[in-house]
Amino acid sequence: MIDLALVGGSFLVAIVVGLTGMGGGALMTPMMMLFFNVPPLAAVSSDLVASAVMKPVGGFVHLRRGTVNLRLVGWLCAGSVPAAFCGVFLARAFAVSDAVKYALGVALLLAVAGIAVKALLGGRGGTASAHDIVVRPIPTLLVGMVGGLVVGVSSVGSGSLIIVALLALYPALKANQLVGTDLVQAVPLVAAAALGHLLFGDFQLHLTVSLLIGSLPGVYLGARISSRAPGGLIRALLAIVLLASALKLLDAGNAVTVGALAAATAVIVAGWRVRRRRAAGPAEPDAAMSSAAR
Repeated sequence: MIDLALVGGSFLVAIVVGLTGMGGGALMTPMMMLFFNVPPLAAVSSDLVASAVMKPVGGFVHLRRGTVNLRLVGWLCAGSVPAAFCGVFLARAFAVSDAVKYALGVALLLAVAGIAVKALLGGRGGTASAHDIVVRPIPTLLVGMVGGLVVGVSSVGSGSLIIVALLALYPALKANQLVGTDLVQAVPLVAAAALGHLLFGDFQLHLTVSLLIGSLPGVYLGARISSRAPGGLIRALLAIVLLASALKLLDAGNAVTVGALAAATAVIVAGWRVRRRRAAGPAEPDAAMSSAAR
């Protein structure tokens, strides 16, 4: 049976995903748990299966545009695919004591930190071609293993966490190359995690169908809007939503949650003002004198 409320919620979340390029598992899974009372393991399982249907679309587009380093994808998948499958077994064991809920909360905090790091380093865009990057096998393999394990347990990390790690390891990659490489490596990663949850998790067909009905048009609409929406503002809103979800999943009190969100908002506003002043630059001497004369 289709859950119309869940369709509407997934549509709204998918718009944010289309706008920012991240946050699918980080928003969709907590939404199901917090607002629709879906058990943690069922939420993770259904979200991963739905993501396995949607991920290949974006990956195919980037492959056609040549913004994917396939050797980098190979090393990431060598670590992430088996780790994601193992993460399903951990999630299965943790579900008994609701540890999946707390693992997801920690993963969301890591995602918030990742967004902050990405914003700080965002101005250091690379200029190299995706095919000219020298791959560092061992660090890349380790990033894949850690990311795959987190995705298998919580469904979070195939975008926000791994892409930040790639940004740190390969600063010469351009933003679209980072996104393209991450999207393509996420296809087998999410597929492995989804297969594990289909076999050993708590997959529920009606949840996945509801997610897909809302998500597919939502992602399309979000992607259309993204060309006009300020990216910095959208990332800031996403970080606040992720922080709120993480704190609630970790059973933080209302006072702590409100205080943390207020502090995060103050930091974001202060950072936005600093960046705006830097972008404006110093006032021209003639203009300043003319203004004073008036």
